[in-house]
This record gives sequence, structure tokens and C-alpha cells, in this order.
Amino acid sequence: MGAAAANLGNARRRLRALALGLVMLAAAAAIGAPALAPAAAAAASCQRSFVPAYPWSSAFWTRAIDSRPAPGVMILNVTGMGAGNAPVPHFQALVRKAHAAGVSVLGYSSTEYGRRPAAAVEADARHYKAWYKVNGMFLDLTANARSGLAYYRALATYIRAAIPRSVIWLNVGAYPARGYMSVGNVVVAFEGSYASYRGLAVPAWTAHYKAARFADVIYATPRSDLASAVSLARHRRTGHLYVTSLPGSPDPYSALPGYWAREVAAIAAPC
Repeated sequence: MGAAAANLGNARRRLRALALGLVMLAAAAAIGAPALAPAAAAAASCQRSFVPAYPWSSAFWTRAIDSRPAPGVMILNVTGMGAGNAPVPHFQALVRKAHAAGVSVLGYSSTEYGRRPAAAVEADARHYKAWYKVNGMFLDLTANARSGLAYYRALATYIRAAIPRSVIWLNVGAYPARGYMSVGNVVVAFEGSYASYRGLAVPAWTAHYKAARFADVIYATPRSDLASAVSLARHRRTGHLYVTSLPGSPDPYSALPGYWAREVAAIAAPC
């Protein structure tokens, strides 16, 4: 290719990139989204799958771990409330397998909206670290009002001391008071059906945080709506996502969805 032709080709590529950037900015303005530069918009929308790995089943864990790509995070829930009173060799083996695949594992502990004694949650953190070598904690049933911040700040301080370099997820299930963003590394801002997710209102303040600070759980999602759910979550700058076809009742986490491989591929698509 001659120099003139090469320069012309480069100019055309720059014009196409500029046009794409303008389209992205116009679309953001039209929907009230923050106006980000093209590179920042793409980086902000990147997603990773995660798995509430609550079942006992080895097949469940193996299917999740062997996904390509594997989920970024799996959540270990030993008793339904926390770590229990003794290590469970079955789960120890599964966690080792997850770690060997490069998957981070968080220990589950219910906080009962700030009503569970902090000492019980702290004990869960110690036990999960000692018995399962977890990478951090997933605090379920997290309150969302400012009045609960002191409770969660104290827990976070304890957890980070008990589990060095720990990651803390707060499962609020809704957008909380903004102060919670200073407590957890990740806030689960939605846990509900796809029908509800479609009409979800996202607070303007979320634009000040990276997508990796937010996670969503969308259940009761038909196969035909999977792509739309993933796209909508990406548009809302949700960095961690779990979608399932199972209904909210009795248990949306009892099995991986039948479309799991398709879901993983959709979430991992270039952004």
C-alpha cells in the first residue's frame, strides 16, 4: 500500500471512530446517562458473571467452575445462615477446585438487615477464612437506610482485619443510601424478576462509580429475554451479573439455568 493510500485509510478509520464516539455520546444524552468518552464508556460497561453457589451438589459447582470463561466470583453458603460450627470437607474440596480455576470465593453470612448480632457475623468471617480460605465475605440481607451504616462499617472493619485483602459484597437487593458505597467493594443493587428489572430506576449518583462496584441478580428470565437482560444490565453499568430462568419462589438458586453456557458467553462478550 502506498503512503497516500495508507494516510487516507488512517483518516477514514479516525473518522469512523469519531462518528462512533458521537453516536455513543448522543445515545447517552438521550437516555439521561452520564456522557462518557468512548473508551471510558466501553470500560465501564464490561461485565463478569458470578454464581450464588448455594447448592450442595458437586455437579453444580463443577459446571460453574468449568464455564468458559469461569465466573469471577462464587458465593459459598454452608448452612443457609453462615459458616456453621465446623468445617465441611465436601465444601472445602469444592472451594479448592474453584480457587485452582482462578475463581474467587466469598463466604455467605446473613445480617438480617442489621438485626443479627455482629459477633455472629464476625464468627462467620473467622470460620470461613480458617476453614475455606475464602477471598472475602458476602453479607446478605443488608439494610439500605443510613441508620444501618454504623453496623456495617464496624463489620467491614472487622472482616478486613480477619481476612487480609478481603472483598466485601453487600446484598442490598436495591440501590441503598450512598454511604454504603464506602463500606462494601460491591453492592448488589437488584435481586428480583426480569419483569421488575425492566422498570428499575437507577439513581443518578451511580454514575460516579465504576461498573465493577455493582452487581445484579435477575431471576424468572425466559431464554428469549436473556440477551435483553444482559444488554440492559450492561447499559446500566452493572459489572457483575447473574441471570436465571428459575422463579423467585421457592428457590431461584437451586440450579444453574439451562441456558448457562449461553449466558456466560453473552456476559463475556467484548464491550
